[in-house]
Amino acid sequence: MATFEKREKEKKRQQRQEEKKRKKEERKANSAGGGLENMMAYVDEFGRISSTPPDPDKVRKPIDISEIEIGVPRREHVEEPSVRTGHVDFFDSTKGFGFINEDGTHERFFVHVTGLLDEVRDGNKVEFELERGPKGMNAVRVKKV
Repeated sequence: MATFEKREKEKKRQQRQEEKKRKKEERKANSAGGGLENMMAYVDEFGRISSTPPDPDKVRKPIDISEIEIGVPRREHVEEPSVRTGHVDFFDSTKGFGFINEDGTHERFFVHVTGLLDEVRDGNKVEFELERGPKGMNAVRVKKV
């Protein structure tokens, strides 16, 4: 013996199946057909998608594999000055870090107490080198001028 709720659920399930079947038949009736040939797409020599296959008589240009660059293009090596000059903008000796403003570019670099060769204070003129740190460029081997 089935309860009212079970009978209602069964009716709804059958209605969904019939609706699904009806939609499937509609799609079949309205489809253009043709199979694989209607679904094919081609790419021309300029990288554009077209419906016609490429002409095999066209002359192919040879491609030099070494010219293909994937990702970020190679940078030309630019010789940067190894020793830079600047002045200490801020330095907290209790916390052991600060910032140096480079002369000329006015870029600001982080400096840690472990990168100091001499003791520095705010406003001191310094020479330093740069190293890549976890959050950007850091001033290292810092000494007073």
